Amino acid sequence: MADQKTTFALFFGNRGVFPTALIESARQELPQLLQQLGYDVLMLDPQATPHGAVESTREGEIYADFLRQNRGKFDGVILCLPNFGDETGAAAALREVDVPILVQAYPDDLDKMAPAVRRDAFCGKLSIMDVFTQYGIRFSAYPPHVVSPKSQQFGRVVDRFDRVCRVVKGMRKMVIGAVGARTTAFKTVRIDEVALQRAGITMETLDLSDVFARVEAVDKSTPAYRDKAEGLKSYVPWQGVPDPAFENLARLGVVLDEIVDEFSMDALALRCWTEMQQRLGISPCVLLGEMNQRGITAACEVDVGSAVAMHALQLASGAPPICLDWNNNYGDEADKCILFHCGPVAAELLTDQGRISDHAIIANDLGQGCGYGCHVGRISPFEMTFGSLQTVAGELQFYLGQGAFTADPIPDEFFGCAGVAAIEGLEQVLAHVGKRGFRHHVSVTPGHVLAPVREALGDYLGFEVAVPQEK
Repeated sequence: MADQKTTFALFFGNRGVFPTALIESARQELPQLLQQLGYDVLMLDPQATPHGAVESTREGEIYADFLRQNRGKFDGVILCLPNFGDETGAAAALREVDVPILVQAYPDDLDKMAPAVRRDAFCGKLSIMDVFTQYGIRFSAYPPHVVSPKSQQFGRVVDRFDRVCRVVKGMRKMVIGAVGARTTAFKTVRIDEVALQRAGITMETLDLSDVFARVEAVDKSTPAYRDKAEGLKSYVPWQGVPDPAFENLARLGVVLDEIVDEFSMDALALRCWTEMQQRLGISPCVLLGEMNQRGITAACEVDVGSAVAMHALQLASGAPPICLDWNNNYGDEADKCILFHCGPVAAELLTDQGRISDHAIIANDLGQGCGYGCHVGRISPFEMTFGSLQTVAGELQFYLGQGAFTADPIPDEFFGCAGVAAIEGLEQVLAHVGKRGFRHHVSVTPGHVLAPVREALGDYLGFEVAVPQEK
């Protein structure tokens, strides 16, 4: 899955009592280094203001107009301070910007402290942050307080900021599909559609009757069906799966892709039982995992809240998300548990390709052979970030945490996709989930990306974010 990096607009702050050569060298150095790291940049024309920098309200207005003209072409601003910088000009330039802003200041060299070469950006950064706070301008600032773009630390700083920008951009104007009504037994996945809309997240709903009609209308001779069938056959092994079940899974895969395209969806949550098994003789688990691997966030059991959280995590990690159950204790180990679901896990996150099976749990109720499509496998060991979303009194509430999937064994007879998760402070997390009324599902993605997700959701988007592990 592609890890799309951000395009940054570059702002250079100046104060005329400092040497202008510092501005000129930064304008050459910073964009070159960012492009080497894989980021695209936009810069004000050097003729638009003295040295292409900002040190007055008038010059700030020129820069603000530059951003307006390029709206939609950048998703974050890097405010670079080669020297002290002018606070008022920076505020005039960026007070209306609607993307994250990173404040970066150059360090002084101990052998360059004479007035002709000294920067004082260490102090200037504090002044910029002070005035931005007064104006209510949201910004990011990470340690170290001053950092040279040539340093490895700068690469880590920009990587974190990039992830913040991706989450903020992707969560604004997000479109999510609720395909089918919530299963009545799962009141835990209730969601407030209006609260989502007020947060900029549009929820489109479709009835399963329409989905079934579309599935039955898919012709096996069409290119869409042939492409989907070939893609699924190369995705995982299908030994032992009856042909009618595979064909219906391929048809459903075609229909879900059409729905995503038709409504420009960023994510969907699907009603996956028991009508799928009764009407089509399938379980759609493997399709959801394959969609997640392609970068289309897909949750089961019409858990829209988990799909939203999954999407935020995926935007930050650039890796597939998973919707899992908080499912089992792992012996007597207080900081370990088994996370599980019937198979909506991207194949690339498993120890091997796994296998497709009948739904062993639903078979207890509906009988054998009506639920093929579960993906049975074990989740690979990797560091991970987890979280969830609920709506309360018209507001969005998230919790986040970090841990790792381990190589600890799970019995062979354990059904579905599962992994042992090691989570420091697990009991605190579970208490938070239960006492605050969060769902029994948890959204997970590879990598430790809690910090940028927390910053994007809390500082920039204004949602309530808790980290129970810190209690």
